Amino acid sequence: MVEDVLARLVAFPSVVGTPNDPIVGWIADHCRSNGARVHVLPGPEGDRANLFATIGPSGASGYVLSGHTDVVPADEDGWSSDPFVLRPQGERLFGRGTTDMKGFLACALAALPALAVLPLRRPIHFAFSYDEEAGCRGVPHMIAALPSLCPAPLGVIVGEPSGLRAVLAHKGKAAARLAVTGRSGHSSRPDLGLNSIHAMTVVLAEAVAQARALEGGPFDTRFEPPYSSLQIGIVAGGRALNVIPDRCTAEIEVRAVSGAVPRALLEPVRARLEALETEGFAVGWQELSAYPALALAPDSALAALVVELTARTPQPAVSYGTEAGLFQEAGFDAIICGPGDIARAHRPDEYITRGELDECLAMILTLGERLCA
Repeated sequence: MVEDVLARLVAFPSVVGTPNDPIVGWIADHCRSNGARVHVLPGPEGDRANLFATIGPSGASGYVLSGHTDVVPADEDGWSSDPFVLRPQGERLFGRGTTDMKGFLACALAALPALAVLPLRRPIHFAFSYDEEAGCRGVPHMIAALPSLCPAPLGVIVGEPSGLRAVLAHKGKAAARLAVTGRSGHSSRPDLGLNSIHAMTVVLAEAVAQARALEGGPFDTRFEPPYSSLQIGIVAGGRALNVIPDRCTAEIEVRAVSGAVPRALLEPVRARLEALETEGFAVGWQELSAYPALALAPDSALAALVVELTARTPQPAVSYGTEAGLFQEAGFDAIICGPGDIARAHRPDEYITRGELDECLAMILTLGERLCA
């Protein structure tokens, strides 16, 4: 059953930043046919939506199983078969999103028939978002709607691939696109133009200085590296060597340890960019994504529950980010626990194993049984 559901999910090319009506519609129909109450929550983009479904009583607090329906593009070289057709090979199931993170979605949806016949005293909610791979853009709209969808949940289990180990913390992130616009002209007369690339190098130097400053702490040894980091990832500008470049853009990101505000770590760079306006340049700052760090107390009830459900030692922290920090920022305990290995994500021939799916399905069904007591 879980493999069949995964095959259906993989067949939807629900690439980040594209309409997701087909996959959300199929999930909604599957949930309704198994007795769940379903809310499809369109986002402001108008062509994609979050989905929130509930099985069990409506008046009690329960647990949220959180995942995202979008996947990264599959246009890189190295695929051995169509990435949007599930390909079994031995114990492995290949396809885009199998690990990140349609495998977890498939387990939750495959558990529905069994959950529907349990005498649940507390509900289980499915919170499936869009555009997580673009910096968790969809889930804030669903979190904002939670008070109208259910009583405050007791905890949120975000099913990102973690080897089905409870993960208690992750770094926060903020990313931005910078733009500098100057004045074009012939390179023989630089005095008549405004070189946008020259101006951008001053901003990038500030970014490098901030990156080095962050290496000095504060430190959190749960992470690798144990400090916040800043990277310049993309720089673009210029049309020809003998033309003064009138526009230059750059994209930067910061990964913040717990306790640091990701946006705040970018402020020195933003201030240096905006100072260019006094020199005649036009500048732009576009936030691409931002989400907070996750820091769940090791002695929390949610951590104890997930450790009991999985019979695995928890992992203190990971350096990649998830939607869990946003749930925690909204006031709900959140934890990461899902099937598969993050090292397989965003790569050709992404796969998950049948055993990993079976273990995750068993975890969800055991949670259901616990909620009958």
